[in-house]
Amino acid sequence: MKVRIVSKSGRIPKYETSGSAGFDISAYLDSPVVLKPGERKLIPTGIYMELPMGYEAQVRARSGLALKKGIGLVNGIGTIDSDYRGEVGVILINWGNEDFVVNDGDRIAQVVINRYEQVEFNAVDFLDETSRGEGGFGHTGV
Repeated sequence: MKVRIVSKSGRIPKYETSGSAGFDISAYLDSPVVLKPGERKLIPTGIYMELPMGYEAQVRARSGLALKKGIGLVNGIGTIDSDYRGEVGVILINWGNEDFVVNDGDRIAQVVINRYEQVEFNAVDFLDETSRGEGGFGHTGV
């Protein structure tokens, strides 16, 4: 699949290995941004994408930053819809104990492209029974 992008920095995202599901995206900054412990900020990337209908881009945390520095995404996974044409921003949060500095060009998140399908809802008065029923969180034990 081909995805059209505009990159204000001139950096084109790429997959780091042949088996990578996601590609990294980098910060696009005029000056460094400091994230204090517990602080969250929207980090620009300078990337604009044109996804085909029926596809979304999921912005996810980079596991190395999460493990080593406690850096994650406030919303867990961010979705970029196929009809969105604005700049891709990453809402970073510092879950760690020390200040974290984001510099221009730092890889701050990864993006995975997924196919999706919109559903048509059918309002009914009841749902079919299953063996699980309404068993929710922790219903199968420890």
